[in-house]
Amino acid sequence: MGRVAIVAYKPMPGKEAALRTLIKKYVPCLKEAGLATDKESFILETKDGTIVEVFEWKSEQAMKKAHTNEQVQKMWREYAEVCTYTPLNRLPESASLFAEFTPLN
Repeated sequence: MGRVAIVAYKPMPGKEAALRTLIKKYVPCLKEAGLATDKESFILETKDGTIVEVFEWKSEQAMKKAHTNEQVQKMWREYAEVCTYTPLNRLPESASLFAEFTPLN
């Protein structure tokens, strides 16, 4: 059974464009490796410029396999160079009953 992931990336100063480019390649990389479903991901932006991504892993096992997949590991290292991960409850939008975001895809 699939597992939905929601992740928030806070771009480092001056790395906004690099983060956006990387995000566009991430889920296609997971799909190519057989780790993500064919469902379209959502890429959203908060008012402070944090980017939120919602996508579906194929399974819990696929999530575990990502930790040994060379291509995924390479992308995770690239993410570390351009952003920090932010817990969802730290997004100002999470305080609203209906959180609103700007769609980027």
